[in-house]
Amino acid sequence: MKEGTTVNFDERGLIPVIVQDSTTGEVLMLAYADEKALELTLKKRELYLFSRSRGELWHKGESSGNIMKVREVRLDCDGDALLVMVDPAGPACHTGQRSCFFNTLLKGLKGDVTFPGRLWRYLLKRKVAPPEESYTARLIAQGRPRIAQKIGEEGVEVAIALTQNDREQIIYEASDLLYHLFVGLISSGVSLEEIWEELESRHGKKDI
Repeated sequence: MKEGTTVNFDERGLIPVIVQDSTTGEVLMLAYADEKALELTLKKRELYLFSRSRGELWHKGESSGNIMKVREVRLDCDGDALLVMVDPAGPACHTGQRSCFFNTLLKGLKGDVTFPGRLWRYLLKRKVAPPEESYTARLIAQGRPRIAQKIGEEGVEVAIALTQNDREQIIYEASDLLYHLFVGLISSGVSLEEIWEELESRHGKKDI
């Protein structure tokens, strides 16, 4: 832990933990940790929590196999809440849902900002699927030259749609382009995280 950083546990010796998918940005669950759970989380880089109902240390996913690999841990400005970014091996919720926050009280805008990351994770799984069952697997099996060709074709289609100012075609062709670009990155072993990191490094530059 960073020197001089103070974690403020409450009167029960607990601190709330917000768990977030490191790839999609989706909030997966809210739980609590005691000092021992936090110590193990930082040391082992897997999520440990404190179960208030059972009154004991809890290695998240130990029984289900849905271990959460920890990528980053942040402490809020008051030192009394944690944000833990993880790579989940499976659903976070005991109901089998991907996230514990699946009950919508107020519907937001159309589209889900976490979807690109979820699509990426899905395509990673399809990469090893039998080619006869998956277009993604077939495309990857055909090799990067074929994928590059598809990216080029879709890029041209997007450019044409933009030139024609055809909103529906822009959306349709841009979706095709993003999909094929994701497949190309996966086939090249480039992670989405590396792309975000590069974009972030450019953010704030005067000439961007």
